[in-house]
Amino acid sequence: MKYPNSLKIFSEDETKNIAVEFSKDLKNGDVVILNGDLGSGKTFFVKEVGKHFGINNVSSPTFAIVNEYLSRIKLYHFDFYRIEKSEEIINIGFNDYLNDNEAVIFIEWGELFSKILPRKRYEIKIMLNEDFSRTFKIDKYD
Repeated sequence: MKYPNSLKIFSEDETKNIAVEFSKDLKNGDVVILNGDLGSGKTFFVKEVGKHFGINNVSSPTFAIVNEYLSRIKLYHFDFYRIEKSEEIINIGFNDYLNDNEAVIFIEWGELFSKILPRKRYEIKIMLNEDFSRTFKIDKYD
């Protein structure tokens, strides 16, 4: 997949296809930020990436803050939605997670605490359109 990339999709199957294609570019140590309105498909996207790597039980970490999965890859899945202060994220060992070069990290609602995000990352913005389609805008920052 080339970056930046903008894709307009109309179905869950198309979202699955984007997730599979995107998965092919991921490697250990990558951080992926997902932003978008409630219900835009952030967790669904992570679930589909997880399936690509043999992880079939990905769920929303909204209340847990972070879920950890191990299969063909180690995957950390964060959700910053309910966090009020960046100290809460730091206090659960966020920097240790970021320094785990054997894992891929997904962070939903990363834009809420952009100052603590690593410079090197993928950013995916999922936008809901008036015609009920979605637009995925994917950027890569080195």
